[in-house]
Amino acid sequence: MDERITLAYGSGGKLTHQLISTLFYRYFGNDLLLEGGDSAVFATQNGRMAFTTDSYVISPIFFKGGNIGKLAVCGTVNDLAVSGAVPRYLSCSFIIEEGLKLEDLEAIVKSMADTAKEAGVGIVTGDTKVVQKGCADRIFINTAGIGFIQEDVSFSVKNIRKGDKIILSGTMGDHGTAILLEREGLNVQSNIASDCAPLNLLLEPVIRKYSGAIRIMRDPTRGGVATTLNELIGGSGFSINLHEDYLPVREEVKGVCEMLGMDPLYMANEGKVLLIADGNQADGIVTLLKENQLYGKDAAIIGTVTDHYPDKVYISTLAGGRRIVDMLTGDQLPRIC
Repeated sequence: MDERITLAYGSGGKLTHQLISTLFYRYFGNDLLLEGGDSAVFATQNGRMAFTTDSYVISPIFFKGGNIGKLAVCGTVNDLAVSGAVPRYLSCSFIIEEGLKLEDLEAIVKSMADTAKEAGVGIVTGDTKVVQKGCADRIFINTAGIGFIQEDVSFSVKNIRKGDKIILSGTMGDHGTAILLEREGLNVQSNIASDCAPLNLLLEPVIRKYSGAIRIMRDPTRGGVATTLNELIGGSGFSINLHEDYLPVREEVKGVCEMLGMDPLYMANEGKVLLIADGNQADGIVTLLKENQLYGKDAAIIGTVTDHYPDKVYISTLAGGRRIVDMLTGDQLPRIC
């Protein structure tokens, strides 16, 4: 490990996972943590619960399609939802740099309230700190969330089997591309906006009908679809074969990525979910996702679990070849959440 932390350690890619496995797991390791899920899932006297936490340090704090407040609520709700939980309660802590405009803070808080209402969750506790100018970047937000899980819902990478299908609920890379255009001030005429959205209302009917067919779910945020799939398949002995012609990408996003030499597979999403599901039930899951015209209309099967290249993700290209799709190395786009 390098002697000093760099921005790449927060990218969600190889260095992030190295930091987690060699430092945090070493000191904090316990059965719940080592499951490596987006939420800790545990039993209580009254049933099973999921608990998650996240921090948001995005720059810029306002962007097309949302702001840091909307992102904080959506990110926490989605971490619970992909664990199979029904989100119920959130906490919210603000670290505010002196000099932040009160109207900006109000806009962020209002956005959080609106998004929480849409998701059906309550923001029930929190904390506020103000730090000297130069000690933060306008505002940082930490959230935690609690949700409840039905007894017949149990998602795990251990359930993955050869022949399972990979499902993506919509187009790749919208959030990361929108942030890039906003941050760099690129003069690109487009309708690209962040896909930031709460996914629990999209996923709840799918879980009710297909919980026995779903192996695992994740929201592909930092590091994008490619990094998330590498996380899921690593150490399983299986591989994932993606099909390039099945990958849903908006033409505008594809164009910006081609112009800047980036790959949509590694661009962040904040309103999409990846599912690995029983191949025999995958078409039904996609059909049900598509019924939600707001968040699931572009859902598609994008690949299959195989055993050709154990612990690897690879893609069948339009040219008829294959290439390995590795976990993100370095920092393609810093501070996208």
